[in-house]
Amino acid sequence: LLFSFKISANETWSLDKDLSSINFELPVFLAKNVVGEFKEIEGLVEMNFDLQNNNRAIFSVNIESVEINYSNYRNLLLSNVFFNKKKYPIALIDTKKFLYSDQKEIDLNVEMTIKNITKNIPIKLEIIHLTKDLVQIKGQIFFSRTDFEIGIGKWSSTVILKDKVNITTNLFLFRD
Repeated sequence: LLFSFKISANETWSLDKDLSSINFELPVFLAKNVVGEFKEIEGLVEMNFDLQNNNRAIFSVNIESVEINYSNYRNLLLSNVFFNKKKYPIALIDTKKFLYSDQKEIDLNVEMTIKNITKNIPIKLEIIHLTKDLVQIKGQIFFSRTDFEIGIGKWSSTVILKDKVNITTNLFLFRD
């Protein structure tokens, strides 16, 4: 996946794919929650020190790389009933422009795109400077699966498979 956007950046930070993780959890009535992880993720952050409000981050997951605790339902999850991976193989999070000046926590409204549906979602990020060239970013996002048409037909009901999805990120970025 190639990312292209016009930004006059002074620094680029790339995702360490081996250390980073994006996990999710979806409550299920009277059963174990659906828990999963996307194994193939991409991302980068571009920082502009001249225009500090002109920073941008973009991350993607390959839908087909999902692993879930209900492995018998993986094909259903990838089908047109849920993610429709053939038509929409990638989900994106894009911060657009944001202001950053060495805070330890930052609140952002990001654009999340799943199945070609884009919604603004709030996220609180914790930024941990591990070294001058390595940063850890922890975050948590909550969103409505029905807002993104994840689950159609009988699976659109939120009686058994609840609506609120929790995504946790543990991202490691290194300075290029």
